[in-house]
Amino acid sequence: MTKVFIIVLNWKGKKDTLDCLKSISKLNTREIELTTIVVDNASADGSVEEISRFEVGKGKMIVIENDANLGFSGGNNVGIKYSLENDADYVLVVNNDIVLDHLSLIQLIKVFENSDKIGAVSPIIFFFKGYEYHKRRYMKSELGKVVWSAGGKIDWKNVYAQNFGVDEVDHGQFIEEETEFATGACVLYKANILKKIGMFDEKYFLYFEDTDLSMRIKKGGYKILFTPNAKVWHKVAQSSGIGSNLNDYYTTRNRMIFGMKYASMRTKIALIRESISLFLHGRNWQRVGVRDYYLRRFYQGSWQS
Repeated sequence: MTKVFIIVLNWKGKKDTLDCLKSISKLNTREIELTTIVVDNASADGSVEEISRFEVGKGKMIVIENDANLGFSGGNNVGIKYSLENDADYVLVVNNDIVLDHLSLIQLIKVFENSDKIGAVSPIIFFFKGYEYHKRRYMKSELGKVVWSAGGKIDWKNVYAQNFGVDEVDHGQFIEEETEFATGACVLYKANILKKIGMFDEKYFLYFEDTDLSMRIKKGGYKILFTPNAKVWHKVAQSSGIGSNLNDYYTTRNRMIFGMKYASMRTKIALIRESISLFLHGRNWQRVGVRDYYLRRFYQGSWQS
């Protein structure tokens, strides 16, 4: 039996988490020993009590309650560490606002059978119905088929991770192929490679930690693949809000962390110049993000949730 651990991180999102767990309970788990780990980041809203009452139906479920909000990286690492200590073969990291197709897990695992040099596989991720960026653009029959991510690449000139296929309607045009990074919204990792490469870098706290791990996997000599055969749906940006102060802070600070670690010298110089401009003329939380980068205030930093 293949041992798979699914990690669902919850922070004040019990409704979405329960919807995610309902989809996990419908997964095809043929020849899979499944354990679902819900890690709660100190929600203090009754999440743990309500989630603990849920009957996952497939395998077993464990709820781990953190004493503090450890962010995306630290919170998921709690679950990853537990998985690795309990002999996982694969670890599926999935946002609590993801709903999985019943065949998605089997399809993700199937990709790993092609090569022992694959470190991570990401599915095609659709907008959950009603969460599309441009709702009026699509016919009713197209809803649920609008793509949020079909793999991705890193814009090294500007240091941003970009999803492929955003806003496209899936008509079968996507193919299984290598991709530059795997979004942490939903990604299956091979456990023995995480043991070699390491888990999420917790100093990011939120944003860019998945891209950083992707880079470390690739630098370790392993591939990251995308497959359109595994399907999930994403209630986009429910926990942080697009364009919010939180986005301004962590994107600004963590883009500097990531860029200064991996980008070319020319791009690093451009980042430094841009950071000076943001510090002088940017929005408030962009300025704080720049300040905290140079003062080495990482992890949660100045943001208080």
